[in-house]
Amino acid sequence: MHVRFVLPVLAAVALVCVALIQSHATPPGADKALVERGRYLVMVAGCNDCHTPKVFTAMGPMPDTTRLLSGHPAGEKLPEIPAGVLAPDKWGAVTNNGLTAWAGPWGVSFTRNLTPDVTTGLGSWTEAIFIKALRTGKDMGEGRAILPPMPWQDFGGMSDHDLKAIFAYLKTLKPISNAVPDPIPPAGKPMMKEMK
Repeated sequence: MHVRFVLPVLAAVALVCVALIQSHATPPGADKALVERGRYLVMVAGCNDCHTPKVFTAMGPMPDTTRLLSGHPAGEKLPEIPAGVLAPDKWGAVTNNGLTAWAGPWGVSFTRNLTPDVTTGLGSWTEAIFIKALRTGKDMGEGRAILPPMPWQDFGGMSDHDLKAIFAYLKTLKPISNAVPDPIPPAGKPMMKEMK
């Protein structure tokens, strides 16, 4: 008798869960085709390579799907960069194991939180701000320079439709509160205003 009651309840719960997952993936009113295009572009452009923290597996580092596109982990301490490693005849850049922090002649840059968290991510950004940032290489379209290794010039060459699709997809992600650190300028130098 309990089995007859439990099975329909489990089936109903499963249907509700599937519906919630689908509704989270594409919010009501969102253009499903645009979001899917954005998901595809984020995947093939390798955005998770740098913007998603990693977990280490037998196969090596893999994106941590519980922190998808949340940027450099706020509390993560960086290892010391060995003296003399960054030089024209040596390395032009080094990165942490998660590929979320990069050091080079520009200083140290941290990958941005791309989730729609209002305080620490792109939640307060508009589509226009997002597109302007990738076209100009400026944070929020008018702030400090977007630093390497972010290939903003390549993204800036994408069509408006593709950039709108990426933004639409990013808006469907689970918001993750993760205050990524500000860039660290090279010792004794001000933060670069322009990247040429």
